[in-house]
Amino acid sequence: MTESPRPPAHVEPYVRALGIDAALDFLLAFGGADLYIPATPNGRSRLVAEIGREGAERLAAIAHTLPKRVPTAKPWIAQVLASRGLPKADIARKLHSSDVSVRRWLSGHHSPRDENDRQLRLF
Repeated sequence: MTESPRPPAHVEPYVRALGIDAALDFLLAFGGADLYIPATPNGRSRLVAEIGREGAERLAAIAHTLPKRVPTAKPWIAQVLASRGLPKADIARKLHSSDVSVRRWLSGHHSPRDENDRQLRLF
């Protein structure tokens, strides 16, 4: 098993607060959705069910710095899962993405859709 890839800037606060494994669970459960994180999470919330009371409290402490919508972070999650030896097909199923997308994320190539066609190239 190799070292996990460094999280991108928009994911790093979640990893710092929760650790890599709980951050993965959190992103897989809530990624892409608006999420209200209460100042004092209660035991009946889905947030507490997914990451535990301590994790929810750590997120609550930094909630004012987090965006309202939780990032999906699929390229980074794919890299972490691949570093743990998970096959590309399993990663694709876990992320509800195609194996083609997973291969692209792992190779570091971006889709032409990722670039803004209206933006002039600097170099």
